[in-house]
Amino acid sequence: MKKENISSGIGFFQKYLTIWVALCMIAGVLIGKYIPAIPEFFGRFEYANVSIPTAILIWVMIYPMMMKVDFQSIKNVGKNPKGLYVTWITNWLIKPFTMYIIASFFLFVVFKKFITPDLATQYLAGAVLLGAAPCTAMVFVWSTLTKGNPAYTVVQVATNDLIILLAFVPIVKFLLGVSNVPVPWDTLILSVVLFVVIPLAGGILTRINVIKNKGLDYFENEFLPKFDGATTVGLLLMLVLLFSFQGETILNNPLHILLIAVPLTIQTFFIFFIAYGACKWLKIPYDVAAPAGMIGASNFFELAVAVAIALFGMDSPAALATTVGVLTEVPLMLFLVKIANNTKGWFPQSE
Repeated sequence: MKKENISSGIGFFQKYLTIWVALCMIAGVLIGKYIPAIPEFFGRFEYANVSIPTAILIWVMIYPMMMKVDFQSIKNVGKNPKGLYVTWITNWLIKPFTMYIIASFFLFVVFKKFITPDLATQYLAGAVLLGAAPCTAMVFVWSTLTKGNPAYTVVQVATNDLIILLAFVPIVKFLLGVSNVPVPWDTLILSVVLFVVIPLAGGILTRINVIKNKGLDYFENEFLPKFDGATTVGLLLMLVLLFSFQGETILNNPLHILLIAVPLTIQTFFIFFIAYGACKWLKIPYDVAAPAGMIGASNFFELAVAVAIALFGMDSPAALATTVGVLTEVPLMLFLVKIANNTKGWFPQSE
């Protein structure tokens, strides 16, 4: 029964995303070492510190996600706001700051014998970008696997997207400033415009236009499925490109992948249980509580990777750290899905 749930809620490429990411990492590293002309060629296409090939691939990833967000649902927010309060407080008042604290502790204290202070600072910057970007798209998958309320999940995601527009830049600027990492405002704002505002606006306009001309049933059952593979293909191609730039760093510091994963893993479980526990305390129904825990625990890693590349470059340790977030995301979230499904009895059921 559990296998049916997973296969119906998560596609083949998504289910084994960690394996594909690992294969892309290997392919990218080999390309960077043995065919360095490829990353050198793509490295030429850059404007205002933004890699144009990366921007195109990230639009391919994010645009299909944004079409799924129904902003019409926001008008019903007032009917049952407690689950939203948990999501907002966890994502924006807790998560970025606990990520900073946990990552700092491990990178600068626990692992100081293995990581130089300069590298630790860069890895921390990548972790901060992940912490300030709560999940926007994959949460639909986690919600499906936990039998979450789909309409409520849409509201959680829609409001989260709106908050990202306002909160992501100042939070990242503040936390990286505390870390003594110079971050130009213009590059940070440009990244949000390129990788959130433009695909979000495009997704909204596409959704409105297709539904107006063909109807909601056609949009959800025929139009959206056409883009199912685009997000994963865009992600995997971008990772090959990213790791082709990261080849030397990875070959020289293979242990660092594991060291970066440790604080990211701890943060994932910590944030999930904060949101999930708060929902239990507030007696929120399970089908709202499970997605509320998932949206904070998982990350909008596409945005984090894009901003890391724009701010620090394709070959930066910060970009590598955000990519480790991609590597750990699926297995950790599937484990949390299992925990949620096994603790369904802790919560009242929705009416």
